[in-house]
Amino acid sequence: MKYTEYCPLLKLEDIDANLPFQIQTFSDMPEDIMEHNATPHKQNYVEIIWITKGSGTLVLDLEMFDLQNNSIFCITPGQLHQLRTDEDMEGYVISFTETFLHMGEQEFDLMYNSGLFQAFSRSAGIRLTSDVAREMQEVALKMLKESKNVYLFKTEMLRRYLKIFLIYVTRQFQGPLQTVIQTRNLELVEKFKSLVEVHFKTHRKVADYAKLLAVTPNYLNEIIKKITAYPASYHIRQRIVLEAKRRVAYSDECMKEVAWYLGFSDIAHFSKFFKNATGTTFSDFRKECLVISPAH
Repeated sequence: MKYTEYCPLLKLEDIDANLPFQIQTFSDMPEDIMEHNATPHKQNYVEIIWITKGSGTLVLDLEMFDLQNNSIFCITPGQLHQLRTDEDMEGYVISFTETFLHMGEQEFDLMYNSGLFQAFSRSAGIRLTSDVAREMQEVALKMLKESKNVYLFKTEMLRRYLKIFLIYVTRQFQGPLQTVIQTRNLELVEKFKSLVEVHFKTHRKVADYAKLLAVTPNYLNEIIKKITAYPASYHIRQRIVLEAKRRVAYSDECMKEVAWYLGFSDIAHFSKFFKNATGTTFSDFRKECLVISPAH
């Protein structure tokens, strides 16, 4: 049985076929884009939402965040989200593909491989100090101006400005992102997570991913737990649960249909799996979603 996509994937080329980068202000954003943002959707690119003034809400994979002055959020490819803003909101939405940053060069690899986007997207956003926000806004305005011109090396200029902007963001994190990171181990973790994103419906054992990564299951578990504080099996299970939650919240599929979509042939097994992972039953979780979901 083929399941329809409950939230179609928006591609950056659908917005701009010529450049894998876009920056917009809320005040200049077309009404149809604002309406699209207000409905649950996914995309194949990174999106940074920076609120400089005003308020609103961001629902990111079923978690709701209040938007405040100088708050900044990151949405990575495939994350299900919707954005509701007040009329007086000011700020920027910056969209770009992951390959745009390091296209044809290696100098940015350390920051790119540091897990910035992953850590950023899993955080509850960042509040910027007024001094940092002022400096970042200067860079944002340069990006905005450069995106509208037709001069030579436009893409390169935008990439440089974006890197500077992201360095400011990186400095707001505490802990490992401020130090030289164990790049090799972190690279293994990110490869593992990328594989989980592709194969979570069919590969549920750590050994399956260890084989794809050409390492032993014990070694993979050791590195994953060292970097993330959770074993590899936890990440596999959480990805399955996240997709189940998404389908409960944003589709009309019954438990049997969700279970089959996720590769469970035994409905009772799926029901037990869901309750153990979420602490609630499938039907109770659906009722909760009906209560907390933002109005369409």
